[in-house]
Amino acid sequence: MLNRLLMTLAALLLGGCASLYPRVEVDDPPPVPMTAPAPPPPADGSLFQAASYRPLFEDHRARLVGDTLTVQIVEKVSASQSSTSSIDKSGSVTAGITALPGIAPNSFARAGVGGSSSNTFAGKGATTNENDFTGTITVVVRQVLPNGNLVIAGEKQIGVNANVDVLRFSGLVDPHSIQPGNIVASAQIANVRLEHRGRGAQADAQAVGWLARVFFSFLPI
Repeated sequence: MLNRLLMTLAALLLGGCASLYPRVEVDDPPPVPMTAPAPPPPADGSLFQAASYRPLFEDHRARLVGDTLTVQIVEKVSASQSSTSSIDKSGSVTAGITALPGIAPNSFARAGVGGSSSNTFAGKGATTNENDFTGTITVVVRQVLPNGNLVIAGEKQIGVNANVDVLRFSGLVDPHSIQPGNIVASAQIANVRLEHRGRGAQADAQAVGWLARVFFSFLPI
């Protein structure tokens, strides 16, 4: 019984040590699965084959499944909103009695009624959001749509000591947007999915613990 308990404790300790030192996932599957290439057309004896044609005097550009493409990530989003409102309302009323039949006039020297009211409201709000992301990643063509657009996806992992930075990118590219040098800007890519995350001691230090998240779910009331 004691040996089993010691073995269990040792396994837990080894598992905890392994989680402290993340490693680059060499065999991690890509975010978008590879699709099987289309079967080659039957040979018709012609020197020109449209499925595999590559112009002789042209820069290499991605157009087939498996080709690589360099993406220049330049994402900059800035949004701001502000609002101001104010309400000011005031009123007053005064009434008095000077004389009544059969009563001396000086009897109402202090007979008067007055009142005033005021209501003031002021509100102001402002919201600002700025995102700036730059970088370069080489992706792979995963699929060619019937209209010629390219479905691309790629991943980059950089491990330094006990930390691993993971960059994933996917999107839809129009071949006409590819610049000379087989480069395309991220602003010209549709349905962009960009993810930059880290694993290791630095990422764990910036994460909120599970117990703190429990309290944050209902506090402050």
